[in-house]
Amino acid sequence: MKTSTLPAIRVNPELREAAERALRPNETLSKLMETALENTIAQRAADDEFVARALRSSQSARQANQYIPAAEVLSKLDGLISAAQKKKNAVV
Repeated sequence: MKTSTLPAIRVNPELREAAERALRPNETLSKLMETALENTIAQRAADDEFVARALRSSQSARQANQYIPAAEVLSKLDGLISAAQKKKNAVV
């Protein structure tokens, strides 16, 4: 497959300098921009899938009229956090 180019973008000098300072050894500005674009696209796809799952779950709960009270969810999350903190403290 042939590669193609993206449009050039204009940025202020401070952003350009910051990007150049962020370069890793032997990395080009083009490679940094390509990596950033790939990461942004992957993150947006993950965000879209997350929202789609949430909407499907909400619709399913509405149709089945089965909801979990927020207090119960928060209590379970607090338990998970406590367990993780205990495990972390036991390792240290």
